[in-house]
Amino acid sequence: MDTARLAEGLREQTAGFARAVTGGDPDAWVPTCPEWRLRELAGHIGHAHRWAAELVREAAPVPIADPATDDPGPRDTWARWLRDGAEEVIGAVQEAPADARVWSLMGPTPPVFWLRRMLGDTVIHHYDAAATTGAAFDVADDLAADVISEGMGLLAVPAAAEFKPELAELRGRGETIVLRPDSGQDWMITRTPDGIRCDRGGGDGDVVVSGSVTELMLVFTRRVPPRNVTGDRALLDHWLAHTAF
Repeated sequence: MDTARLAEGLREQTAGFARAVTGGDPDAWVPTCPEWRLRELAGHIGHAHRWAAELVREAAPVPIADPATDDPGPRDTWARWLRDGAEEVIGAVQEAPADARVWSLMGPTPPVFWLRRMLGDTVIHHYDAAATTGAAFDVADDLAADVISEGMGLLAVPAAAEFKPELAELRGRGETIVLRPDSGQDWMITRTPDGIRCDRGGGDGDVVVSGSVTELMLVFTRRVPPRNVTGDRALLDHWLAHTAF
């Protein structure tokens, strides 16, 4: 997915997120992020976008805001504040030199990494906000598919287990989990002794989860339970118990 589509997608999803969070009680608890209230969810997204923009500009790690203490301000200012944050990270990435490299969990990486990461985070938290307030949630298939692919890439990074020790429990002996969308290529997760490997295509696995690409994205990120499962359900349950977004 190119930078232009990532930027377009971030604008779309930030606008949807803003509509969802401004339509509810700021102090309502978020059922899919039970440690946060709606205002903290709004604060997380707005501050995360600005953090990513600063990280790209500085090309080095910078402290991230704590949504529990960094309030997003009055609800009637959220929509503009959220849109401005998205534009900050889009602008920082677009203005970065072509050969720039910035910090990431995966090591030095092109700045577009953070545009993609912020898009993935915003898509999922758009769903969280909609689930809290009853707003409509919609995401284009190409964006939902990229959330899955990007998330799998993050989980497969060897250094990820240093930040999330529970990922070490996902090592295995070749067991396979397949996410099968209604159209397009499957995603295959292979649990190896060295960690997980993620590929597109590959045929059947020990367990197969089927559904629309949006449903698979929500299953992968533990927002909804899987409905259509064939094969080793315990293998899938173990996977989901040790991953979180």
